[in-house]
Parts: sequence; C-alpha cells; structure tokens
Amino acid sequence: MNYFKPKLWLGMTASPDRPDGYNIYELFDNNIAYEIRLQKALEENLLCPFHYFGITDLLINGEDFTDTLGLRNFNKLISDERVNYVIKKAKYFGYSGERVKGLVFCSSNDEARVLSEKFNMRGYNTTYLSGDNSVIEREEAIDRLVSKSTVNKLDYIFTVDIFNEGVDIPEVNQVIMLRPTESPIVFIQQLGRGLRKADNKEFVVILDFIGNYTNNFMIPIALSGDRSRNKDSLRKFIAEGTRIIPGSSSIHFDEISKERIYKSINRSTLNKVEDIKYEYRCLKNKLGRIPTYNDYEEYNTIDIECIFENNSLGSYHNFLKKYEVDYLYKDALNETQEEMLVFISQKIASGKRVDELLLLKRLITYKYYLRKTYENDLANYYGDSPSRNRLRNIYKVLTNDFVPSEPQKKKFSKSLFIKDMEVEIVPTEQFALAITDDIFFLLLNELLDYGIKRYKKYFSNRYRDTDFVLYQKYTKSDVCRLLNWDKNQNPQNVGGYFYDKETCTLPVFITYEKDEGINDSQKYKDRFVSPVELISISKPGRNLNSPEMSYFYSNKTSIFLFMQKNSNDKGASEYYFMGQVFNTGEKKMVRREEVGDTVLEFRYKLDIPVREDLYQYFVNDNVPVGDNN
Repeated sequence: MNYFKPKLWLGMTASPDRPDGYNIYELFDNNIAYEIRLQKALEENLLCPFHYFGITDLLINGEDFTDTLGLRNFNKLISDERVNYVIKKAKYFGYSGERVKGLVFCSSNDEARVLSEKFNMRGYNTTYLSGDNSVIEREEAIDRLVSKSTVNKLDYIFTVDIFNEGVDIPEVNQVIMLRPTESPIVFIQQLGRGLRKADNKEFVVILDFIGNYTNNFMIPIALSGDRSRNKDSLRKFIAEGTRIIPGSSSIHFDEISKERIYKSINRSTLNKVEDIKYEYRCLKNKLGRIPTYNDYEEYNTIDIECIFENNSLGSYHNFLKKYEVDYLYKDALNETQEEMLVFISQKIASGKRVDELLLLKRLITYKYYLRKTYENDLANYYGDSPSRNRLRNIYKVLTNDFVPSEPQKKKFSKSLFIKDMEVEIVPTEQFALAITDDIFFLLLNELLDYGIKRYKKYFSNRYRDTDFVLYQKYTKSDVCRLLNWDKNQNPQNVGGYFYDKETCTLPVFITYEKDEGINDSQKYKDRFVSPVELISISKPGRNLNSPEMSYFYSNKTSIFLFMQKNSNDKGASEYYFMGQVFNTGEKKMVRREEVGDTVLEFRYKLDIPVREDLYQYFVNDNVPVGDNN
C-alpha cells in the first residue's frame, strides 16, 4: 500500500476488529462501503450452514479441564482417554461429504503435535502446523487435506492459531475446538474456517469441547453476535440458541456444557473496564473519531449502560476523561457538574421513563412557562395530564429526596436540579450556574437526547396506563420510581412483594429458581401452572388474618408481576415485567413440611399469557444456582 497509488483502494476483511488492536479502518480513511456480520450472512445464504455442538470435555480422574490444567498437568491434555473421547465424538457427529476434512484448534503447539501423533496411531492421517512452518509447508498440508485422492491425503490439520485468518479452505467440513475461548473474535475466526461453501458440502460440523473455563461466557457472545454484555440475554441464548440463529444452522449444548457456561456467566463481571476499553477502541477505530452516545446504539457494540453501571466510571465523560487521550474536556468540568452527569447516567438516562429527561431538557432550553409547557410535553407523550403522585415522584427524584437513607443521599448530595415545581419549575442555584458553562451544557444535552431516544426506542410501547413495557427488565428501584411511590424502598424491605398505600400498587417479585444458599424459609415454591396461571407463596409467618389479605384480594389494588430466572450472579438485580396479575380462587393456607410452617398460597391469573420463549426459559431450562465461586 505504500508503493501503489491507485485512485481507489478497496479492501475486504473478515476480521476488522482485531485482538492485537491494529486499526484496519484507518488504512481506508474509515470509509466502510459495506459491512455484513455472521448472522446477516447466514440469513442471506452467503455462508455454509453450520451445526454447532457444545460438548462437555472429559473428566480425567475426576478432574475438570480448567484454565490452568495444561500448566499443572500437560499429560491429561494429551492422554489416551481424551484422544479416544474426541475421536468418538467426531465420529458420532460426523461431517458432510465423502470423507472428513477437518481442522483441530489446540491450546499449545506441544498439544497439537502430540494429539496429531496419537490420531495417526489410531489410523488417521494428520499433521500439525505452527508458526515455524514455512508457507510452502502450510500450502502442501492444505492441498493434502482437500485432495480428492486417497493417496497421501490428510484427515485433520492440528494447529493453534495460524489458521485464524488469512487462509481459505472451503472444503473444511469439520472444525474441532480443544481450547478455552479467549475472545469472541478468535472464536468466530476459527468457526469461520468451515463456513465457506463448497461442492458436495451441505453443512459444516463444529465440535466445541467445553471445560470448566473462566471465559465460557464468551461462547454465547460470539455465537449470538450480541455484544451488549447483558447476562440474562446470554443465558437466554444458551437456552434457545437454535431458535435464534438464522437459516438452517443449529446450536446445541449438552446439559453439563450449559451448566458450565451458566456458571461462567454467573461468576463473571461483564462490564470490566478492560472489556469496555476494548469495545470502545473497536468502535472508535471503525468511526475514526470518538463515538457518541448514539453510535453505541447504532452499531453492534457494548451497551453504553455498562459504562454507567461500572462504579469506577459512572458516566461516559468519566470514562473518556480516564482513557481517551484525544478527549478535549478532561479538565473542563467541576466536581458538581461531573456528579450531575453520573446521577443522570445512572438514574434516568436508561430511558425507562422519559419524564425527568424532558423536565431537564426544558430547564436547559427555556426560561419561562416551564411548568405549563412541561405538562404539555407529558400529555403529548402519554395522552393525559400527569397525576399528582407522578409530579411529586419526579420532584423527589430530581431533588435527590427519593432515596430512603442519608448515605445514599450523600453520594449525590450535589445533584439537586430543581427546588420547586408546585406553581412553576425553578432550578436550583447550582444547576442554574452549572448550565451557564458551554461545555457542561453540551455534554448534558447530548446525554439527555440519548436518554429520550432510548425511551422512544425501547420503552415507549407502554403496558396499559403504566410506565412499564412487557418483557423489558427493571430493578426494584426502577419499579418504585415508575409506580410513583413517595420513597424508594430498600430491596430487602421489598422482598417478594410490597404494598404502597398511596398508589394502591403491589409489585410481586419472583425469582423462579432459588439459590441453594438461602434459608429454607425463603425458598418459596413459586411455579407456573400454564402461560396464564402462576402459583406463588407469601412471606413466612403469614396467615388468613395477616394484613396481606386486605390488599392482595382488594379490587382497588393493582398487582404487577416481575420475574427473574435466578439471582445467582454478580450484581443480578433486574426482573422481567410480566404484566398485571389477578388473584383467583379461594384463600388457601399450605404447610411446608421441610420448613415446618404454614404460608399463604396465591394463585394468579396473568392479564396476558407469557410469551412462549420466556415461558420456556423460565420453566424448562435449568440455570444452575448456588455456585457463585
């Protein structure tokens, strides 16, 4: 490229986002003529269909294959037991075509060499290649692999990573993965070696031998193409991958492999700074500039909410201030302005409700008639004037008075945006002063526009007259705010349900699979009877004379159902909104023999039957609980 001087450079690559950090995009002035990812290419029938099988790697003397097994005991990686096990599975799952033409990816060159030798001892013709092999040697091995002749042909080539990119072998009909997944990019590169179409090849078989590896959570990230790093989305993909993957391709995991991936998801922190920095760099390379909020929404990259939720960051400004050398506003804001950006990012920028965002937008844009025009804004969004409870709740949120405890108030003690909205909306002195700064005004306006856009995209299709959207996810704090309660409630106080007298609302929170580590008295036997019927149990120590009876069975009470699969992961706190439910049948007491007490049993009828994929996810797929180590 340094020698030729054409009028137009046209480049093609299957791996634009590289683990080594090299910026391919800038070679072409960040002009992307066309981009197509795995899922879209499968939809367009541009690739050979694949059948992926996640297979439990062998236990040897009761020991799992882990990240450090090869370092501790190399002999187990290349043991006869493992070789026989891999061959057995390779024969069972097969290939498309007259004979196997396979690639085997290993953890190390030594492993590749020994496994190749042991396959040869069992009647296969294989070789191994490493970075030490010349280009001619590699080409000769490829020719033998794809040869139509049975003389001097190869069944498998064993390697580590030299075939990750820059090689084209359309005839490959089986790919075997015998190493931990180090990154989604490398995973797709290796899977992709078999996705080229070829004559007499209807599909490619991918065999992934899954040990008890730390990075197993990267498998669903790679296969799904979902880089948002949302744990529940990854779990759902494992539960129903074949229903999601386009075309005639399929994804299958055996039960132990599923369990290992679920545990990896549970244990992992998916919004670590290093992961955020990597995804940020990929997006910046693609754009040739610092990404905006909207860029994160437009491109298939990490959800910017991961930046907000990371406690060491809290806002996009803080992230850029720490890690972007080209950021112009590193020292432009004072402590109050930075805290306000964190407050908005963490509390309201998700767009789960638009009210606070619209009010702040009004405050920074106009000076007069704010109350009247703001109420008009809300009426335009909701079709009705806001209630007294709603306006009071908004006021409390933006005065930092919605949180129940002093330590929580202290965290955002400077984030006071309004001081009155009874007759007119009046900004506080510190907020009025803050927005006179042009840079803060710019950054705040961008953040508010982002939140409003998210609301329109994800949360504007409201369920009945609530602020919730069916099957979107909410924390308990979100629920308290969106139900217009006077105060946020401590999650421990809420527990499985909580009744607010002012609004006559009663959210019910159900964790469908209980953690083995909790007390027996908390293991409520909640269960679906059908997609429209659910049985739930009261808190311990309740009976027919308990206060619950007066509001659980009152016609004035609105009961809303929120569910999560399990709570066994770092930071799990979100629940799917399942709609309104209604008590049916007689009041009933049941005895729990394992605990030795009696509790109330509630039988609910759901207003809307649970969507099939979610119902199957909750009822049929066993996500392991009780292992967070």
